[in-house]
Amino acid sequence: MKAITYTQYGSPDVLQLQEVEKPTPQAGEVLVRIHAASVNALDWHLLTADIFVVRFSEGLFKPKRNRLGADMAGRVEAVGSGVTLFQPGDAVYGDIEPFGSGAFAEYAAIPATALAPMPQNATFAEAAALPVAALTALQGLRDVGKIAAGQRVLINGASGGVGSFAVQIAKAFDAEVTAVCSTRTVAQARALGADNVIDYTQADFTQSGQQYDLILAANGYHSLGAYKRALAPGGVYVMAGGKTRQIFEAMLLGAWYSRGGDKKLTNVMAHASVPDLRVLNEWIEAGKLKPVIDRCYPLHQTADALRYLGEGHARGKIIITVTDDAATGRSV
Repeated sequence: MKAITYTQYGSPDVLQLQEVEKPTPQAGEVLVRIHAASVNALDWHLLTADIFVVRFSEGLFKPKRNRLGADMAGRVEAVGSGVTLFQPGDAVYGDIEPFGSGAFAEYAAIPATALAPMPQNATFAEAAALPVAALTALQGLRDVGKIAAGQRVLINGASGGVGSFAVQIAKAFDAEVTAVCSTRTVAQARALGADNVIDYTQADFTQSGQQYDLILAANGYHSLGAYKRALAPGGVYVMAGGKTRQIFEAMLLGAWYSRGGDKKLTNVMAHASVPDLRVLNEWIEAGKLKPVIDRCYPLHQTADALRYLGEGHARGKIIITVTDDAATGRSV
């Protein structure tokens, strides 16, 4: 089978399309024919080791793993012994990063318990867009931010993968949502359901005097002090992505900025969760959640997809189409 591999840290130029051995599902696993995968900031960090601490877990001088790709959607081709959750032909999706990644490939052998049935009205490309980004938005808003109906919620970086999901998920919780994005994505933010949209090229929300109960920052840099100023009493700031500086500020200084008051500044470390994927399924099937797909690249152009991701201007998700029906095929 064909798969994208790498043996050293670096730019997307180090990626190779190679023939590798097709896996065989072991006990408890299913073999999935991958139809679509999506690109995440996680893949960029694993590839480039731009956040140095990546090397402590992934290999100091060269990567321990040689495959990228966390999000995938496809059909079960075979099942290992003991598997009762799925059978051949079932359409499934999930985050396979905890099991070594490898979604940028034609096949993957994955524990059956790590996968969820695909939403019935989603294409493979749409399903593949969901796991990492949508779970980051959901867990950041619900579990860390403690979102509640009627709250004033601001999404900074509302046009990207996490941000575009966060706008819709906050609306699903009946919050009043303000989206912050660039001029070219104002219409997109309104279409996703944002009650208010701020064009950051025209206004700085941290200087407006308006305060919010919950701020989720998926991109766009402001200092922690500026975010704290924009929080209402009892408010929560959640860092859910961005440049290396943003990540380290939230992780290392969030507690310090939170001291001596009732405003909390923290971050979300999203985790794979099949129960949460089923929550997403309900919203997708009810029409409350729709993945925004910016561009699709075939498997052999995965390096180009990562280059585009690295530019930092994607509007929604970037998809790797492994099969011809990735953008049209559905679970049934």
